[in-house]
Amino acid sequence: MIEQIECDQVCINTLRSLSMDAVEKAHSGHPGTPMGSAPTVYCLWQRFLRYDPDDPKWPNRDRFILSAGHASALLYSLLYLSGVKAASPSYENPDRLAVTLDDLKTFRQAGSRCTGHPEYGWTSGVETTTGPLGQGVAVSVGMAMAERWLAATYNRPDLKLFDHNVYALCSDGDMMEGISSEAASLAGHLELANLCWIYDDNHITIEGSTDLTFTEDVAARFASYRWNVARVSDANDLGQLTQAYETFLDTHDRPTLIIVRSHIGYGAPHKQDTREAHGEPLGPEEVRLAKEFYDCDPDQQFQVPDGVREHFKAQIGKRGETAHAAWKKLFADYAAQYPDLAAQISCMQQRGLPRGWDDALPSFPADTKGLATRESSGKVLNAIAARMPWLLGGAADLAPSTKTELKGALYGDFQAPGQHENLNGNYRGRNFHFGLREHAMCAVVSGMSLSGLRPYAASFLIFTDYCRAALRLSAMMEIPVIFIWTHDSISLGEDGPTHQPIAQLASLRASPGMIVMRPADANEVVEAWRLIMQLTDRPACLILTRQAVPTLDRARYAPASGLSRGAYILADAENHNPDVLLLATGSEVSLCIAAYEQLKLEGIKARVVSMPSWEVFENQSQEYRDNVLPPGILARVAVEAASPFGWERYTGSGGRILGVNSFGLSAPAKIVAQCFGFEPSHVIAAAREQIQRHASAVSN
Repeated sequence: MIEQIECDQVCINTLRSLSMDAVEKAHSGHPGTPMGSAPTVYCLWQRFLRYDPDDPKWPNRDRFILSAGHASALLYSLLYLSGVKAASPSYENPDRLAVTLDDLKTFRQAGSRCTGHPEYGWTSGVETTTGPLGQGVAVSVGMAMAERWLAATYNRPDLKLFDHNVYALCSDGDMMEGISSEAASLAGHLELANLCWIYDDNHITIEGSTDLTFTEDVAARFASYRWNVARVSDANDLGQLTQAYETFLDTHDRPTLIIVRSHIGYGAPHKQDTREAHGEPLGPEEVRLAKEFYDCDPDQQFQVPDGVREHFKAQIGKRGETAHAAWKKLFADYAAQYPDLAAQISCMQQRGLPRGWDDALPSFPADTKGLATRESSGKVLNAIAARMPWLLGGAADLAPSTKTELKGALYGDFQAPGQHENLNGNYRGRNFHFGLREHAMCAVVSGMSLSGLRPYAASFLIFTDYCRAALRLSAMMEIPVIFIWTHDSISLGEDGPTHQPIAQLASLRASPGMIVMRPADANEVVEAWRLIMQLTDRPACLILTRQAVPTLDRARYAPASGLSRGAYILADAENHNPDVLLLATGSEVSLCIAAYEQLKLEGIKARVVSMPSWEVFENQSQEYRDNVLPPGILARVAVEAASPFGWERYTGSGGRILGVNSFGLSAPAKIVAQCFGFEPSHVIAAAREQIQRHASAVSN
């Protein structure tokens, strides 16, 4: 027993010393939290975590999320000592370790696998990108929800394919961020007993002691969220830690918060608290003293004593290998009995689409009255969901308004079984209710996507302001989450400037890796969904109207399939040599069509270009883009009921942009449109002005 205790302590101190050395060599980073939390994560990984280092993508592995992403040196040291293998396409050599000792030596340097904060897809073993505090714990809720749905949907008696747990290490900062409260409240309501947050309660933030700003009773708050709360008074006590993790495993009706009291420091020099709070290296003298305190050789850097890696392999490595082998045999037996379900699971894990997923997509007849694109989107969503069992999601209390409910007795609501008499829900339900928690919702669906599901989340476009960090991380991780944003313009009407989105479209378009789609009519909606469903490496924002828009006559105008190229010629001059280009997205495309028809009667040659997705259009060849927007035609009018910001890339400095430069107006939609000039007559006037201006420029 004494030998085991000594071996544990050597391993813990090796985690500490590697983390210190990585930060010191980089002259950048946070050494204190890795030092204080090393026993906490060591106990979890070595004694409890069901994880196979040889296959860090095994579907039924336990998940460990470092929500306190500033402590990344600790995670990288864990991955190295545990021998986690590379399993990401980003590695040139898939046979190498996810993190090598040389990687630790290049911590926070260009090209290193050990980036400043953990990045999903770049470093194997990193379950989600973290850094902005609160995001990791919110994503963990999505992962726990995904496990519950997978288990309820696919498990069979004696064939439990899915029964993994989700752990997240969080900090005082995570606890302060509002998103963690949103996520914790949802997790408690859903009774996610497979979820464990480990709160490193060290009482230090950037500005100093948390006494400056954070004196609430965290345990009482989480008890009110209907969480089980356990306490560990000393982070160095492996016995207390073990008992706390066992308490989590024995709790079956609610999530668990383990509050672990730790200290930024090692019981030695006082300067460490201040330096860690500011994310600074300790300095050579402090590192030397710390290593002496931990019985490590102060003259060695990146030292791994004999037997340490072998000890990790004998515990987490052996346990994970055994569990994974048993699961693979279980899956083989499952596939023999339930081949169709096994095929679904395999397709899901590969981000594939089931055969015939788009066979039932609707086609909408021409209709001058038309319907709102949120309405047509709801019809398309339901058509796809009927053939793709793992397409699921919901809204931030706005499913009736966003038209995102999956309708039919087979779908149901995702709820804790038997929790509420008036809610006939269970964990198999595919309609998710996120409540008024837009920020957490967007992080939660990222967690669901990281677990293989194809989730969607919905709200009004204006409320993307609440979700910015989570949206950004979904794009950074290159995961195919579907975000549905309705009530997309000033045509929202009476709710007024507080709810009329102006800058949101431009902001979403500015995000790298995000596909933004604003379809013009019902058939463009169909094509938008067709494109979005085939995405595997980026999220998409589908921007939809509240008000009805005409369904264009595709016998008269170009087919909606042109949407697949981001922008296309919807209506053209007879000789394909127009005098003016009319560019628009969404509901404003019909204004351009009306203007086009009137200009045609006047003998003015116009071209209408529908531009539902700038990002997709920019990925087309230069030849195609020049064909749609000929460089020689300078007379251009762009029309969008939102901020004009960004349109100058397509209109040029001499073009005209009909947009909105205020926050909107509270009035009926038609009145608002008139006040801001969104009528065919204004488009016609702008087109004439453009033709005259550029004709004069040529003559001069």
